[in-house]
Amino acid sequence: MPAVDSIEEAVKQVSSTLAGSVVRIGRGPGRGGGVVVAEGTVLTNAHNLRGAQTTVTFTDGRVEQGRVAGADPDGDLAVVLVPTTGATLVEWRSEAPAVGTVLLALTAPAGGGLRVTVGRVSATGRAFRGPRGHLVPGGLEHTAPLPHGSSGSPVVDSAGRLVGLSTHRLGEGFYLAVPADAGLRTRVEALALGETPKRRYLGAALLPAPAARRLRAAVGLPERDGLLVHALEDDGPAARAGVRPGDLLVAAGGQALASHDDLLRVLAGLAAGDDLRLGVVRGADELEIRVSFAETGGEQGAA
Repeated sequence: MPAVDSIEEAVKQVSSTLAGSVVRIGRGPGRGGGVVVAEGTVLTNAHNLRGAQTTVTFTDGRVEQGRVAGADPDGDLAVVLVPTTGATLVEWRSEAPAVGTVLLALTAPAGGGLRVTVGRVSATGRAFRGPRGHLVPGGLEHTAPLPHGSSGSPVVDSAGRLVGLSTHRLGEGFYLAVPADAGLRTRVEALALGETPKRRYLGAALLPAPAARRLRAAVGLPERDGLLVHALEDDGPAARAGVRPGDLLVAAGGQALASHDDLLRVLAGLAAGDDLRLGVVRGADELEIRVSFAETGGEQGAA
C-alpha cells in the first residue's frame, strides 16, 4: 500500500476510535484541550486551568463540570476528574518515537467536532519552560499543525497510541509535547490521587546575573556573577535563614550560580531533610547562609 494510503487509513481509524477521548478544557477558543487516559480521568496542561473546577467539552457536544484532582504547574501537567462515559481510553505507546516517526495531532476545536493533523517527530530531548519558569527536560518536537488553544491535546502514533501531550508552538511550524513515557504515566497516576509534587523553594524573587551586575555597578560595588535578591516571601525559607533584599547569591550547595536554572538544579538535587548552603555577597562581604526547608516543603513557583 502506498505511503499516502497508509496515512489516510491511519487518520480514518484514529479519528473513529479516539474521537470521544479528546476534550476541550474551559470555555471559548483560547483555553486548551485534554485527553481521556483512564475512566473518569482527563490529562491536560496545568496552564489551561483557572481554578479547582473547569468545564470539559467532548467532541459530541456533551459538557461536564470537572474537578482538578492534582496539578503540577512546574511540569505543566494536571489531571481533571470528570464523567467520561463512552470514551475510549487511549493506549500508551511503550517505546519512545524516533525522529521521523509519523504522528497525528488531535484536538477538539471551539466549534465542536474533532480536528486531526499529520506530522512527524522532528526532534527529541528538547527542553522547554513551564508556566512558572522551571525548565522541563525531554520535550518532543513535532510538525503536526495545531490551532491556537490546542495545548494539552494528545499526539498519537499511526496506531493511535499516545506519544505525547502538546504544550505550545515554537513557531515556524514546530510544536512541543511532553513525551508520554513511563515517567509521565507515573506522574499522572499520582496527580489523579491528589498527590501534587512538592518542590523546595527559597521564597525569593531573583534578578538574573546581567541585571545584578548593572545594579551593583550603579552603586559602586565590584562586579560578581550571581542572582540578586529583589524581594523575599514573608516567613519563607530564605527570609527565615537571614537572606536580605540586595544580597547576591553566588553559590548554592557548593556550585557557582550563573543562572536561575543553576539554582533550580541544586534545589531539585537535595535529599529529604537536607539544608542548602548559600554563598552570599552582601555589599563587599562574603557570607555563607544555611537554609532549612523543614517547616515548608511546599510547592511554589518562585526560586
